[in-house]
Amino acid sequence: MKTNFLLFATLMLTMVGCNQKERKQQNLSDASASTDGHFKFGTWITSNKNKADADYTAEFKRYKEGGIDELLINTSTDPKELERLVPLAANEGLKVHAWMWAVNRPGDSVAQKHPEWYMVSRDGKSCFDTRPYVNYYQWLCPTRTESRNHILSLIEKMAKVEGIESVHLDYIRFPDIFLPIGLLPKYDLKQDTEMAEFDFCYCEVCISEFEKIHHKNPLESENTAIDMEWKNFRLNAIRNLVNDAYDIVHKHNKKLTAAVFPYPEMADHMVRQRWDKWNIDEVYPMIYHGFYNEEIDWIGYATQQGVTDLEPKNVGLNTGVFLPPFTSAEELKEAIYYARDHGAKGVTFFDGPQLSDAFLQTIKETKESFK
Repeated sequence: MKTNFLLFATLMLTMVGCNQKERKQQNLSDASASTDGHFKFGTWITSNKNKADADYTAEFKRYKEGGIDELLINTSTDPKELERLVPLAANEGLKVHAWMWAVNRPGDSVAQKHPEWYMVSRDGKSCFDTRPYVNYYQWLCPTRTESRNHILSLIEKMAKVEGIESVHLDYIRFPDIFLPIGLLPKYDLKQDTEMAEFDFCYCEVCISEFEKIHHKNPLESENTAIDMEWKNFRLNAIRNLVNDAYDIVHKHNKKLTAAVFPYPEMADHMVRQRWDKWNIDEVYPMIYHGFYNEEIDWIGYATQQGVTDLEPKNVGLNTGVFLPPFTSAEELKEAIYYARDHGAKGVTFFDGPQLSDAFLQTIKETKESFK
């Protein structure tokens, strides 16, 4: 009797496992379709104001013929430049997202009149004049009212541009407390702990606002790396900024999207960014496998992690891939399949100038195979 029961139980567990697997596969299939019924392809590009309309028309036509559906265009938050490019792209059948650097604002002429707006490291250095890692790391505090309002005002300017699909936030986070492992040799760094010069923001406003809630000063913490309230305070500072941006952008009948770190747990650890907690329409995680010394199949793994974390929310995920590490068009095709088969609704390439004829031909052929 006991033997029969064990056989029956084993059979039932097998059937349940098969059903769960079938449901998971179905969920992946459903997730891989975009809202307009197809898997989409995009690319990030940076505008050049000196480039003629005719040259942009030729570039956009090339992208479209190569299977690209959308452009995420960085105009350095210049709405006039965006207004020039949107109709040129639309004429070629391409959708446009207004890509902007949000919290990291190097060379921002308005912000630079206010040195107090900038993030301060745990060792007391301001991003205004002491930049971590690279000279273009000049980060504004997301807690201080004046600096966050400045960021939100730029977002609204971009949201007012007619014809864009979304305002697309980049650098919507804190500076890297941990760099991707593949980049450490470039900076001759070993990061086994949270180093003070890369740990932000300890400006007077952040400390004061934190003290109001938790009645302690993070600068007096014995180990800030395990002070969860302090970490959560900074995660929430970015979340609150995004949620305010969401309301502003939706007021203008546009979507809010963002370029984010590979998956939420990793983003949390590396850059104080927990994007599965945000009010947002779509995310474009930068699953740049070469930065992390990973193989191509990691693109599928990281995509699945993000898709799973977003399951309770109606948020689409588009896998971002970095083109330089790919040694062949066949490898790029492999990456696209890893993204699609693990639940992405599209793939976006960094960046447009890196899209060779061979890559575009592969994108076009792969796209046609999905129909």
